[in-house]
Amino acid sequence: MKIVVLGAGMVGSAMVRDLAPEADVTVIDRDQGALDRLAARVSCSGIRADLREIGDLAPYVSDCDLVICAVPGFVGFETLEKVIRAGKDVVDISFFAEDAFRLDDLARDMGVTAVVDCGVAPGLCNLIAGYVAGRLDRLERYACYVGGLPQVRQWPYEYKAVFSPIDVLEEYTRPARYVSNGEVVVRPALSEVELIDFSGVGTLEAFNTDGLRTLVRTLDAPFMKEKTLRYPGHAQLMRVFRESGFFGTEPLEVEGQRVRPIDLTSSLLFEAWKMAPGERDQTVFQVIVEGPRDGRRFRITYDLLDRYDTETDTSSMARTTGYTCTIVARQLLRGLFTQKGICPPEFVGATPGCFEDLMAGYAKRDIHLEEHVIEMDP
Repeated sequence: MKIVVLGAGMVGSAMVRDLAPEADVTVIDRDQGALDRLAARVSCSGIRADLREIGDLAPYVSDCDLVICAVPGFVGFETLEKVIRAGKDVVDISFFAEDAFRLDDLARDMGVTAVVDCGVAPGLCNLIAGYVAGRLDRLERYACYVGGLPQVRQWPYEYKAVFSPIDVLEEYTRPARYVSNGEVVVRPALSEVELIDFSGVGTLEAFNTDGLRTLVRTLDAPFMKEKTLRYPGHAQLMRVFRESGFFGTEPLEVEGQRVRPIDLTSSLLFEAWKMAPGERDQTVFQVIVEGPRDGRRFRITYDLLDRYDTETDTSSMARTTGYTCTIVARQLLRGLFTQKGICPPEFVGATPGCFEDLMAGYAKRDIHLEEHVIEMDP
């Protein structure tokens, strides 16, 4: 099988390494250094190109069986549209702000399966929601808590960017939506901080980010929320930055130069947030769902604590995000999931056999997602 991966960043490169032993993989990225590093580790082909400058992707993907999109969110939507117009099935992890369903008619017309938001969160949490919704008579509550963190806390940020750093700042500025009593509620990102204890990690803070994404539209549950996890104190610091204008996108004049605050902030923070050689990350993840079945009420909890893989030198966030994507990509290639149009991961989770296949794929890669079921009082 032939697969084209768009993006050779932290997660994109992990996906290439996962796919290369059993597929003919071509990687497209504007960073020749990233392509060279990949080629030194696995058998793959590289094409140096800036995807923003490519109007028609068809010549680049014409002979492939599937495309995987792993680009930063700010170019994600337009890149996905180009892939669909090229008539290729695609699995996408890009965290873009636009509504993917705007491309649904186009994808159906082109006969394309486009699985979007297919990482860990969004991604795995959606797969769980779709799977569990089919096991219960109805879904009453859904909550997701997730974060990628350094294993060792270091002042002043106690954080490292384990995926596209510009998408991290997007989480801190984009208004957050959740569902309460069946109504969509909008709150500022970084709001409603709560402290939660996690086994093996300790106390973390959880705050609102816009993580529900497609679930607001596709999941019929009266209470739904997703919160991002960080070490305590991080949300307050990021709120100070935001409210002081450091994340602003309108240019300011500084000594005769026009500068966007977000560009300066990004340059400073991204350098401070880089994983240094020898640093290790971890992914903390919990989904809680509640609902009745056959006259009894259940709470089902899914817990995951994954850490940096020293054997393959792969970050935990790249593992949990990238391998979720590559497992689902294999499901498309094998015909396990065939629905056409824009397909968020909850559609995959609701498809018989897909969630079980995902769990088998995780086990093969030493990722342990644990399910706990308790019966609640009526």
